[in-house]
Amino acid sequence: MIRTISFVIPCYRSAGSLPQVVEEICAVMRTERFLTRYTYEIILVCDGSPDDTFDVIRSLCARHEEITGIDLARNFGQHAAVMAGLRHAKGDCCICLDDDGQTPASQCGRLLDKLEAGYDAVYAAYAHKKHSGVRNALSRLNAWMARGTLGKPKGLRTSSYFAVRRFVVDEMIRYQKAYPYLAGLILRTTKNIANVPVDHERRHTGKSGYTVSSLFGLWMNALTSFSIKPLRIATGVGAFLAVAGFFYGLWTIVKHLLVDPSQPAGWSSLMSVLLFTGGMILLMLGLIGEYVGRIYGNINDAPQYVVKDVVQKHE
Repeated sequence: MIRTISFVIPCYRSAGSLPQVVEEICAVMRTERFLTRYTYEIILVCDGSPDDTFDVIRSLCARHEEITGIDLARNFGQHAAVMAGLRHAKGDCCICLDDDGQTPASQCGRLLDKLEAGYDAVYAAYAHKKHSGVRNALSRLNAWMARGTLGKPKGLRTSSYFAVRRFVVDEMIRYQKAYPYLAGLILRTTKNIANVPVDHERRHTGKSGYTVSSLFGLWMNALTSFSIKPLRIATGVGAFLAVAGFFYGLWTIVKHLLVDPSQPAGWSSLMSVLLFTGGMILLMLGLIGEYVGRIYGNINDAPQYVVKDVVQKHE
């Protein structure tokens, strides 16, 4: 039975929007439905934000005894910040949401209802995301890759707004290595996962902290962190190109001997094949290098995150 809810919010450039998000959570938890059934805590993780986000977190901690503020030494990324929050969470379930108001806390009851119905994890599913076209396209690509590499069930949508039970949190925080990927950690723990429809709101203030490079880094985490399927695909592509090259060379010899002996060797086709195979070789080497680099980082104990400060009201 769920009695305590931990809200975990990674924060980056959210000094303007964070107070409104916190007040929305507090307002929801003071309603009759929640007040008599649950206690709650809010964990705000400042992910090396260059503005005064952590000062805002300090002031929120001073006003609300339910809030814990965590300041990371530098920017480690959204997923690492969530992991830091999960390690400080004490609730029977954790609800993770964004700091910009686009994941409405007022609808967290929908996620809780699914958990109470017996699911281990619940993701918010949006009919229309109010993001840029590029970010939506990259998010779809990331979801497609997760299906192929992580075994994500067909039809399941993942998002930054989700709820998980305590045993799922405990399993997730066992992962101590760098490059955490939240969906991968959840999917390797349980397949008892559901979606619930949730409205995607517009940002309260500012703009998204995600850039194309950070989205590409997230995509690489999904691709390489919890699966060796990309290496197997690389092996298959290499085998296919080798076989295709053999038969193409055989066909060139047969054509020259039996069809048209006077036909000169095709310079253009030869260069096309060389460029294609050379590009594929470099691509596969880059993929292998990505795996080797991650192994190197983990061997050298690259930190998942570094906590600089923790603030609570009683302090």
